[in-house]
Amino acid sequence: MFKLINKLQIDLLKRHLYPFLFCFFTLMFLLLMQFLILHIDNLIGKDIPIQVIAELIVTNLAYMVVLAAPMAVLVATLMAYGKFSELNELTALRSSGINPMKIIRPVLVTSLLLFLGLAWFSNNVLPEANQKARSLFIDIRVKKPGFELKPNIFYDGIEGYTFLVEHIDGETDSLYNITLFQKPENNKERAYIIADKGLLVSKGSQALNLHLLNGYSLKFSTPERGRNEVIERNAFKKHIMTLDLSDLSFMRSNPEDRNRSDRTMSSKAMFVVVDSLYQEINTQVRLAASDSSLYPNRVSAGRGSFFVQEPVLTNDKHEPAKPIKSDYLIANNFDNAKTQQSLLGESLRQLTEYKNQFESIHSNIEWRERRIARYLVEIHKKLSIPFACVVFILFGAPVGIMTKRGNFGFAALISTVVLTFYWVSLIQGEKLADRLYVSPFVGMWTFNIVLSIAGVYLIIHLATGFSIKELFRKSD
Repeated sequence: MFKLINKLQIDLLKRHLYPFLFCFFTLMFLLLMQFLILHIDNLIGKDIPIQVIAELIVTNLAYMVVLAAPMAVLVATLMAYGKFSELNELTALRSSGINPMKIIRPVLVTSLLLFLGLAWFSNNVLPEANQKARSLFIDIRVKKPGFELKPNIFYDGIEGYTFLVEHIDGETDSLYNITLFQKPENNKERAYIIADKGLLVSKGSQALNLHLLNGYSLKFSTPERGRNEVIERNAFKKHIMTLDLSDLSFMRSNPEDRNRSDRTMSSKAMFVVVDSLYQEINTQVRLAASDSSLYPNRVSAGRGSFFVQEPVLTNDKHEPAKPIKSDYLIANNFDNAKTQQSLLGESLRQLTEYKNQFESIHSNIEWRERRIARYLVEIHKKLSIPFACVVFILFGAPVGIMTKRGNFGFAALISTVVLTFYWVSLIQGEKLADRLYVSPFVGMWTFNIVLSIAGVYLIIHLATGFSIKELFRKSD
């Protein structure tokens, strides 16, 4: 019997392997197509080397692996166990007295190993890949489009010049009826050039010679103080201009020179940042607790004499200011109304100042708490998404057995529904955690926990026949 179980377990693992590989590479292809569709506008028309585009695709494959693996596990599990149940092999095992949990155990252990591998990948490989991809995206985004003239369209891609060409011969790189505006930049004076014909001659990747034939130029010389602008007109049969294309070439930057975000850092690095943010929060709290500006003092804000009583006027025209009965007990200790007013005015000013300081401290603390939540969300995500491999085994195995259908279409349908709820809950949980509505743990692990509980219940139901309905019947 032991050997029989081992053969069954090996057979089930084989049944998982082919659907898993098929679904994994299919999902990778779909994610790659989605990536190319989203970013195709940034990649075409800039003369980016093909090896750079290939590197950008490879670095972005890292996050696709983390997303595709759990989804492939769910589809493969539904297909393998659905086929197993469809062929009545489970009925034969039960009649032999074998617990269904024994056929789930080897796949569950394999999913744990896959979880550990993906968790290591998410923590060590994915951040570096994201950093390189982010750096490449920035380099590509700042690169200007290549030198591409189009007929009857103004072109200003080269710094300091604006081109207008009526006709272009693509075979000979000849230009006809050329109008060129030279801007007063880089020690060059403003100029206006017209030519009947032009020819483009490459001088490597950094420069381009423009041979102009049969034309004239108007050069506007910068006048000295007190003199009018001088316009110089020259006719030419041939005029050669050298255009600097260095700004159009693709320049690589070092990814390590760029700042890292939460998605380009390992868990260890993020814990260091979180710890420093907690220390800053404690500093802000101590600052708020030790602030004594709420209590007026003699030297506050340069008004050290506001406790000194004002002189009492006793002449015939002015009666001495009489003290008032105030709701503030401390004001009643002074026998001069002006002193009372000064005290209350200064207290109100200091209370307003303290309120502003307290609101500033509160904003600083809240900003740091949001950063902490964002880092902790990313830390939990590095574990919660890989752990979905285990969750989908717990849930997918009993569901596949109960549906008794092992075809790809049925498995894909159930997987689509489950994965839709899973990713929606993950995205919404991340947003709620980033906004401090829920904790990062709750935001990232809720659906995993709920689906795991449902899967464990279904496994127990298959193994023992236990049902919640029976529990309620016994309680009645």
